[in-house]
Amino acid sequence: MMKNQPLVSVITPFLNAEKFIQEAIESVLAQSYENWELLLVDDGSTDKSSALAQQYASLYPHKIYYFEHEAHQNRGKSTSRNLGISKAQGEYIALLDADDVYLPQKLEHQVAILSSQPETGMVYGPTQHWHSWTGKQEDYQRDNIRPLGVQPNTLFYPPSLLTQYLNIDGIVPCTCGLLARKKVIEAVGGYDDTIQHMFEDQVLLAKICLHAPVFVDGNCWDRYRQHPDSSCSQAMQAGEYHYSKPNRPHQFYLNWLEKYITAQGVKDAELWKGLHKASFPYRHPVLYFLSRVQKKLKQIARKRLPGSIHRFVGTRLLRDKYIPPTGDVDFGSLRRVTPMSYVFGYDRGQPVDRYYIENFLTLYQDDIRGRVLEIGDDGYTRQFGGDRLTQSDVLHVTKGNPKATIIGDLTVGDNIPSNSFDCFILTHTIQLIYDVRAALATVHRILKPGGVALVTVPGISHIGDYQWADYWCWSFTALSVQKLFEEFFPKENIEIETHGNVLVATAFLYGLATEELKREELDYRDRNYQVTITIRAVKPQTP
Repeated sequence: MMKNQPLVSVITPFLNAEKFIQEAIESVLAQSYENWELLLVDDGSTDKSSALAQQYASLYPHKIYYFEHEAHQNRGKSTSRNLGISKAQGEYIALLDADDVYLPQKLEHQVAILSSQPETGMVYGPTQHWHSWTGKQEDYQRDNIRPLGVQPNTLFYPPSLLTQYLNIDGIVPCTCGLLARKKVIEAVGGYDDTIQHMFEDQVLLAKICLHAPVFVDGNCWDRYRQHPDSSCSQAMQAGEYHYSKPNRPHQFYLNWLEKYITAQGVKDAELWKGLHKASFPYRHPVLYFLSRVQKKLKQIARKRLPGSIHRFVGTRLLRDKYIPPTGDVDFGSLRRVTPMSYVFGYDRGQPVDRYYIENFLTLYQDDIRGRVLEIGDDGYTRQFGGDRLTQSDVLHVTKGNPKATIIGDLTVGDNIPSNSFDCFILTHTIQLIYDVRAALATVHRILKPGGVALVTVPGISHIGDYQWADYWCWSFTALSVQKLFEEFFPKENIEIETHGNVLVATAFLYGLATEELKREELDYRDRNYQVTITIRAVKPQTP
């Protein structure tokens, strides 16, 4: 079995770690994955940890290896890890500090991920902050999983993860949480020997995140021991390792990062924006101090001022940027568990989604020409087609609609003629069709070469009155629509837009009408709140 398993080199640097190193080593010996080697790198220890490491190396001569610097020097964590990397024989590199431990399936699980994803350079997951190693009952309650801060079970391409690390405090993975390809670590030059004490792990992570895709796993396979003698604990006690307060090691790392990404020619705007934001306290200390004072004053005001006064002042000065304190939001007439309207706001005026649908058809009214097909009736065809029409057809799924010229089901559609329509207006219909792919295949088939499908679908929506409850199958996102339409239309022939924002979404869910919102509110777009999605898809002129 081991012949088919890639070798993993686990690198453990240590300095005076006699209290914990045996437990770290034993956690590697307990791995369910068998094809590993453990490289113990002594960084000049003066306690019994050197002898313990040498003892394990003699007990497992073909699995565990002991290394030290020339003359038993103390060279630092980065240099020690680089020594281990240079001696490693494995295809994959795992890192384990001498006071941390792996859970038994750590290597098996992460090797499986990298083996199944050849383009992925590194994988990591969340790490347990381990307090309960003491055995004290109160410490068991303190154990917690370090938050990932990003979407789990996702592959991130350069430089998106590094940007996230700069924007969100405390989400950089622990050293023991990762597994990387050795060739990737070598390609980026490993650790930087000029940074030995703090943020040395982030230097390597930054290099990898700029060089290769990284898979973030949702599973925890390692424990990061919390104890006062660790280098991180001591640095935090000394004020050297705190994201929310400026400190020299952090500044030194950010300066290194700026030089590195400049030398690498990285132009990504979001990455540079995140770097400038993180560097702000160091480059503009006075402004940073004033911003902290302002924040403190706001906190005091929130506690001292009555809620009504706080809301009044905040909304007048900051408008939509004002965020009321917790418990101080005024819901007003929206504090209700039933909507104003169950029929999308038809009983109050124009439904919000119709505003977006009709704006969309107005924008592309020149496409509504020649022979046009519409679902249910030809209202939009006549309204927007005008004298460009040569024939108007109406498709209905069952008999009985006097306006219908074609009776047919889009999921079958055998009686709908192929290559026949210059335009197909399909507004807010496919959410009622379970087999969406079959329906879109029919849409593509019945269009003439060069024909246009003008389609709208709901994103954030309520189902409406009860007649739709037995038919409504789907709501969509821009991404799901993109993937669906690309199965039938060339990517370059598809135009997708999203419409809506948090206010519009809320109003629509309550059943409010277009007339109850301002135009600038309706037209403001936030892709996080997709109320209506519009699609223009063109069938190629030639197959």
